[in-house]
Amino acid sequence: MKYFTNNLYELANLFSFGHHTVDRCIEFICSTPHNLCDNSIESIAVEVEKCTRIKPFIGGYRHTMTGAEFHHAAVQTIPKKRPDKEIEEFCRDTQTVDEKTQQQQTNNTTSTQMSKIGCYVSNITDRLLAPGMYMTAEEYHARRLHATLVIQTHTRRWLATRYVQQLRNQKMLYLEWVEQEALRRKLEKENRMKRDFERRMNPKTKEDFELVFSTLEQWRQEEMDHISATLTGTDRKAALCALLEQEAQIIACIGRHKLTAGDENVKKMERFDARELKDLYASVNMTSLTQEERLDVLLILKHTVQEHDCKLTQEIVELIDREEDLLTRGVKKVSLEGLRQRISTLFLQYIKTPLFNPEVIRLLKVPQDPLTLRKNIYLCSGCNRYLTSSEFKITTRSSAIGRCQHCYLLENEAHHREEYSEYRDMLKHLRQTEADYPVKGKIACLIQEKDLQYLLEAIWGVQSALSAWDELSELVLVRWNKYVEWSPWNCILLTKDEAKAHFKLKDVEKVNIFDIGITAQAKHIVKTKRYNSLVFL
Repeated sequence: MKYFTNNLYELANLFSFGHHTVDRCIEFICSTPHNLCDNSIESIAVEVEKCTRIKPFIGGYRHTMTGAEFHHAAVQTIPKKRPDKEIEEFCRDTQTVDEKTQQQQTNNTTSTQMSKIGCYVSNITDRLLAPGMYMTAEEYHARRLHATLVIQTHTRRWLATRYVQQLRNQKMLYLEWVEQEALRRKLEKENRMKRDFERRMNPKTKEDFELVFSTLEQWRQEEMDHISATLTGTDRKAALCALLEQEAQIIACIGRHKLTAGDENVKKMERFDARELKDLYASVNMTSLTQEERLDVLLILKHTVQEHDCKLTQEIVELIDREEDLLTRGVKKVSLEGLRQRISTLFLQYIKTPLFNPEVIRLLKVPQDPLTLRKNIYLCSGCNRYLTSSEFKITTRSSAIGRCQHCYLLENEAHHREEYSEYRDMLKHLRQTEADYPVKGKIACLIQEKDLQYLLEAIWGVQSALSAWDELSELVLVRWNKYVEWSPWNCILLTKDEAKAHFKLKDVEKVNIFDIGITAQAKHIVKTKRYNSLVFL
């Protein structure tokens, strides 16, 4: 072994050079192993090659007197990097420690005491045990097997009893649900009949009068069928003339009811604010008020117009302040007539402004927006009036704008007398259902009552596609594929209960109960061809 005695400070300075390679010879004094008995000292020159890597500085010492620094040279020696074997290697511990948990019971010294001379042990609590019959291993296992079978038998009996009880409870709940549903349908039908009877006896809206005329048409058809089946010749003609006269009287009575209902609807449609403005305008124009009453009216008028800040209201407030000032000074009424007329005129202009009084829009004959007159006016081919687009009823199968809603209503009352209340309720339910989806359907908003009537009568036959239920009040149009927007080619006619079950299906394309899937797809193809103008909306 060689013992180097050179100055460590010089060696540390050697390793602390920069990035360049430096070759330097350092002499080390060591004892040679050639002759251990002879303490000969030999000086050996060692060449040190400086590496290009920067070695980290990990501390050292500093002499407080001389200021010399002594670095930790051993820790600054970076080992050479092993050559890459081009094989991914992993290191792991070679020693695996096995842990084992074992309980250790400490020693507990016990002893027994027997009776002997000088020691008495009581035998009051002792028992005498008689040996029983010897049981072989086969008998023991047979006994255990029998006990196991008994336990399994009673357990299975208990499980079967519980399962039967669950089925019985489910059946009772189902029967109760069926009874409640039947009662609900009965009550809904009774309420609907009462509502229809009330609508026929006391019609108020356009829909109510449609129902009245539809009932009148049904009655006329029944009477005509009865007359045609029972009478012939002149008797038949006389009966038809009497029927026509009776129908005319009923139509006249319906017309009188319509006039009365129209007046009532106008009164109900008036807003409370519009009525207040009307009363306030009448109070402003009254000339028999005292000074205190006039000041109260002006104060109310001032608070009313101050709700909207604009040039008109500012002018009205300024005139009100001027009249209040003149009244407090005792000016005569004759001198205030011009000022009061100016306030009345400006307040009337305030009332006629739709921004302040929305109810005045339906009383204005000329639209306030000039763009409405330029782009949104069409000619009705029935009454030859120029009306806005909102006055026309356009279906999805219409190619041009024809007659207005009023003309269609007159034609329906005179000839067809059809009633669309059930289709209207179904369409309302459809739009509410589509509004609950994250992506709201757009085509459902374009469908009208006549389009829905065509879908039900021409495509689905006014009956459920699954159960052939034909009561229109219980039928609904829902999506065939619930993940696709509703459209005439993506719908199916079902009852309300069937629709709830239909929404639980994940993949309707796999459903083929009674060939309903094939039937629905065929009808969807027919509807796609019928409504091809809506496919590319």
